[in-house]
Amino acid sequence: MFKGFYNLASGMITYGKNLNVISNNMANVSTTGFKSDLFTGQTFDEVMYDIVGNKEKIYTQIGEQSYATVPSELYTDFSQSSFDETHMPLDFAIEDDGRGFFAIQTNNGIAYTRAGDFSLDEESYLSLPDHGRVLDINGQEIRLVTDKIQCDDYGRIYSQEGGFLGQIGVYVFENTDGLEKDPMGMFTGGGQPEAQTVRVHHGMLERSNVGLAQEMVKMISTQRAYQSSATLTKMYDQVMSHASNDVGRLQ
Repeated sequence: MFKGFYNLASGMITYGKNLNVISNNMANVSTTGFKSDLFTGQTFDEVMYDIVGNKEKIYTQIGEQSYATVPSELYTDFSQSSFDETHMPLDFAIEDDGRGFFAIQTNNGIAYTRAGDFSLDEESYLSLPDHGRVLDINGQEIRLVTDKIQCDDYGRIYSQEGGFLGQIGVYVFENTDGLEKDPMGMFTGGGQPEAQTVRVHHGMLERSNVGLAQEMVKMISTQRAYQSSATLTKMYDQVMSHASNDVGRLQ
């Protein structure tokens, strides 16, 4: 009798969660190295309707019904975006198929990111502001002392006099499905990545891969679906009230 409420209410919850994901994508359209998320939903486990056929309780299936739509999984699009040329001495961008990351030593362990807008901390170590220090290809922190550096196409850093200072580590995951994004946009988990020598652009940053136009379209369609569910819920409530208050009085 009240199955419609389950369908409509679950739909509103699902649309609301989708709007949160879309809003977060749009808020990070200008965030360096940000990877957009895709929300998916699915129907709740199928509910079987059965009837008792006889005294031996032999059941006969008469159909299937799904009561609700529920959130399923959140997928991250790891595809590489375009680059901005900044000419800043401590900006770096990875060029690959989207599976390579800079490794950052944070207070909670190693996290991974595509954001390469680095700086020097108070002890002259290469770091990602508000997160931690950048690790080299051997998993060690990189001390530069100065930002007057030169860099080749594979992240090898040299002083202006030609002295080798270190090589920025690019850690490649065989499969990115196991990576989890934290609230700061950093990635953890995913198993043990392999440090590889891949192309690194100096004085450039990778843009966010959020498509603003596509996100706007998704937001408009999701908002309309949410509003439609809310309107139908109100109508359904009025119909049920009429059925219980008026129809029950008929002689």
